[in-house]
Amino acid sequence: MEKLTVLAPAKVNLALDVVGVRPNGYHDLDMVMQALTLCERITLEKADTLRLTLPGSDLPADDSNIALKAARAFFQYTGLDAGVSITVEKNTPVQAGMGGGSADAAGVLFGLNELYADALARKLSMSELLALGDPLGADVPFALMGGTCRVQGIGNLLCALPPMPDCGMVVIMPEQGVSTPAAFKAFDAVESPWHPDVAGLDAALRKGDFAGVCAAAGNALEAVGSSPDTPAIKQALMESGAKTALMTGSGAAVFGLYSSLEEANQAAEQLRKTYSRVYVTAPLPSGPYVER
Repeated sequence: MEKLTVLAPAKVNLALDVVGVRPNGYHDLDMVMQALTLCERITLEKADTLRLTLPGSDLPADDSNIALKAARAFFQYTGLDAGVSITVEKNTPVQAGMGGGSADAAGVLFGLNELYADALARKLSMSELLALGDPLGADVPFALMGGTCRVQGIGNLLCALPPMPDCGMVVIMPEQGVSTPAAFKAFDAVESPWHPDVAGLDAALRKGDFAGVCAAAGNALEAVGSSPDTPAIKQALMESGAKTALMTGSGAAVFGLYSSLEEANQAAEQLRKTYSRVYVTAPLPSGPYVER
C-alpha cells in the first residue's frame, strides 16, 4: 500500500466539568466526549521526507502543526527510516472546541499504523498509539479512541461508554471565537462555579436514555467564557426543536441535540438563514477509520 485516506472524527463535549487545578496550572476535568460523523479527511502517501499540505486552510503547514508532530512521533517510536506526504482537508471549524487539530494528529497516527503495517514487525496497539498521542495534546487520546467516552484527568484517563442513542446534531460556529486560557482563568476567578451532572449523564448513556442525556448535558466553562453570541445561538437551536443546546469544549461552537438526523437537517435549513457556519452531524461509534 502506497497511499490511503483516513477520516478522523471531530468531537463535542456532552458534559464538561472542571474539578480541580494541579500545581503546574493544568486543570483536572471530568467530561463526556462524543465523536461525530463530521470528519477531517487526511490523505497519507509514502515519501522520503515529511510534507504537509492544507488546501484551503490558513493554518501553518510547518513544524508547529500537530499533524507533522504526530508523524514525527510515529517514526521516532517505530524507528522506521521513512516519511510521508500528508494532505489534510479541514472540515471542522478552527478554535471551535471540536478537536479538529487533535483529530488531525489522531488520523495521522492511525493512518501511518495502517500505511506502514507491512514494514512493522507488528502494528502498534491502541495503548501504544494513545501513549504517542498523549504528549501531542489533551484531546488526542480521545480522538484516537472515538465513540462515547468518560474522560478525566487532563484528558488522559478514558473509559468507553455505551454508544450515544441515535440522534442528530446541529453545530453553529459563532463569528467570534473564545480564548481557551481566558475561559479557564475566568472559571478560576468564580467563587462558586456551576457544575454539570457528569455522573448523571454517564448513567443516562448506560441506560440508553436520550432524554436523560439531554437533561444532564452541560458545560461548566460556558457561563464564564462563552462567545457573546452563545446565548442567542442556544435560543435559536432550542426554538428550532433541539432538546438541549450547549457550548462544546472551551468554545466557541454551540451544538443542539435533536431526536433524529431528519429533524436536525430540517432545523439547519432554517438556521442557515441567520447563521453562516452551520453543520449537521450525528454521533459516530468509532475513532479514525480508512475511507473505502
